[in-house]
Amino acid sequence: MKTNGRSYGRWIAAGLVVAVVAVLWLTDAADALTLERLKAQQAALQAWTTARPLQASLLFGLLYVGVVALSIPGAAVMTIAAGAIFGFIHGVVLASFASTIGATLAFLVARYLLREPLRRRYRKRLEAIDEGIHRDGAFYLFMLRLVPLFPFFVINLLAGLTALRTRTYFWVSQVGMLPGTAVYVYAGTQLARIESPGDVFSPGLLAAFALIGVLPLVSRWLARWLQGRRVYRGWRRPRRFDYNLAVLGAGSAGLVTAYIGSAVKARVALIERDRMGGDCLNTGCVPSKALIRSARLVAEIHTAERYGLEPPDVEVDFARVMERVQDVVRRIEPHDSVERYTGLGVDVLQGAGRLASPWEVEVDGRRITARNIVIATGARPLVPELPGLGQVGYLTSDTLWELRELPRRLVVLGGGPIGVELAQCFARFGSEVTVVEMAPRLLPREDEDAAGLLESCLRAEGLRVAASHRAVRVEHGDGGPRLVCEHEGAETALPFDRLLVALGRRPNTSGFGLGELGVALDERGQVAVDAVMRSNFPNIYACGDVAGPYQFTHVASHQAWYAAVNSLLAPFWSFRADYRVIPWAIFTDPEVARVGLSEAEARDRHIDYEVTRYDLGELDRAIADGSARGFVKVLTPPGKDRILGATIVGPEAGNLVAEFVLAMKHGLGLNKLLGTIHVYPTLMEANKYAAGAWKRAHAPATALRLAERFFKWRRH
Repeated sequence: MKTNGRSYGRWIAAGLVVAVVAVLWLTDAADALTLERLKAQQAALQAWTTARPLQASLLFGLLYVGVVALSIPGAAVMTIAAGAIFGFIHGVVLASFASTIGATLAFLVARYLLREPLRRRYRKRLEAIDEGIHRDGAFYLFMLRLVPLFPFFVINLLAGLTALRTRTYFWVSQVGMLPGTAVYVYAGTQLARIESPGDVFSPGLLAAFALIGVLPLVSRWLARWLQGRRVYRGWRRPRRFDYNLAVLGAGSAGLVTAYIGSAVKARVALIERDRMGGDCLNTGCVPSKALIRSARLVAEIHTAERYGLEPPDVEVDFARVMERVQDVVRRIEPHDSVERYTGLGVDVLQGAGRLASPWEVEVDGRRITARNIVIATGARPLVPELPGLGQVGYLTSDTLWELRELPRRLVVLGGGPIGVELAQCFARFGSEVTVVEMAPRLLPREDEDAAGLLESCLRAEGLRVAASHRAVRVEHGDGGPRLVCEHEGAETALPFDRLLVALGRRPNTSGFGLGELGVALDERGQVAVDAVMRSNFPNIYACGDVAGPYQFTHVASHQAWYAAVNSLLAPFWSFRADYRVIPWAIFTDPEVARVGLSEAEARDRHIDYEVTRYDLGELDRAIADGSARGFVKVLTPPGKDRILGATIVGPEAGNLVAEFVLAMKHGLGLNKLLGTIHVYPTLMEANKYAAGAWKRAHAPATALRLAERFFKWRRH
């Protein structure tokens, strides 16, 4: 185990605490803190206190602080003693400050001894707890302090493991413990009537304190209700509603929301001003994957000699390729069609929807009312304000599908997932493709080894990658339009026939009445939602790309469940959206897929990790398929098999990562994956072999040496 000066300091401090507590128990000193001893010594203690009030107060306070700081049983008796010896007012002041100082010391001791070791082992979980503590820690501490039913020494120790500020802990404890302290001190003034500390609180008094503890929760609910009243000010709520749920937008998030609402027999209106299915069906996931399949087939034909075949001459009919793409879209359209959702019981309203009030949506002049509204308006391509861009008829992931002629020279502005997927497709069809990326490399969100492997594959296919190039303007030269970029302090011009802008997507929040109504947006321009997908209007929810934080179709569907269920169950019940295990894939060749942490993210969050890697060049099936390039990389805590994240680069990576998604979701470690039978020969075996590589790296050396000696002995 790695040790340093601070670690030794913790061991020494822990030893001192244990030694002091052990001495107290072994010498029966703790037996002095009983109600019987207090009653027997009350007269003598009062006389001594009267003769030496200042000295008595100081000694009593120090003793009280020590008892609480060391979490020694007897704090309740000490509080009673404060009333019996010093009287009510003096006793309350003395016990209140002494208990708070002692609790804060216990808090600091727990923090010094335990927080850092726990952070090294459970950093990600503690970060989530600390985030909640930063937001609501004082509130919940105050609630717990008000209720004497909760053991205060447990609160002291557990709070020390969090990021709660010491100053906050002190004053919240001081105020929160005051009512209970006063009750105990008053009981001490009536010591003759008390037989045990349990007699201090009657059932009625305990119920009263429990009610006090609940009051902060009630206050929070009341504050939320008042906030709702303020945000609804000036709007008249309808007496009756046409619908339980109105969904604005029929993309992935809107369709799932409407489906769930209809499945539970709620009356749902689904409003769409353009095409059903949104960008995923019409301009995103579906057409891009159809295009990728055609491009991959072209690449396979061109490399047929690797499989012992003579490569035929292939002429790409780009117009037919794009018609096939549209045919694929048409074949999938019925899944998202008006007819299907009407058959499910959803009222599909085709037209431009706009919020007219918190409960009303206007659709081409017609107004409908709904108890709850879900905003699922999606996103659109992000287009920069680049001089000259508007004069060249640039393409985006929305307008690309109108092409029927393959551009000879294509410049792709943006080296993220959309950019690299489409760039590889056009290069395989025969375009001269240049990818321009402002960052030092492609796929800035992914680890350098994953992005580097993909970039080397793209370059091998003839793509040009212009990394660290910042687009400055678009201009016309002798050879036609060109993109002027700044690179290492100098300008360079990249001529093109067509320019594809692939810089990400911007949420669709304009034109729907959100600003006029006052629906709050966050700093990214997305609808600001809380953990249950609710906006600042309690009856208006949002999900999908318009809400973020992830712009993936599968995340949109995931959020839609929470938006639908929470809106329909409000205000009786709600579920917090779970983003703990979010996978994604980039469908290049090779594919890049990830779930959980990357190495860069782990370093940024100061999470200790180790890397286990298995190269697909060693996998039988990958070798047989002629696709033995890529790797499976798994991040785990040092010495542990718990999966922090997994990155896969290679064929079918988007499918292979599903096993790690399942494992992370249900807390299965690499040992469980290693013990699972995988079909041979398959690409899925790569996951098992990665688990095996981790196991070999953590083989018990001592046990293996003993085993070697044992088997050597058995050979004689």
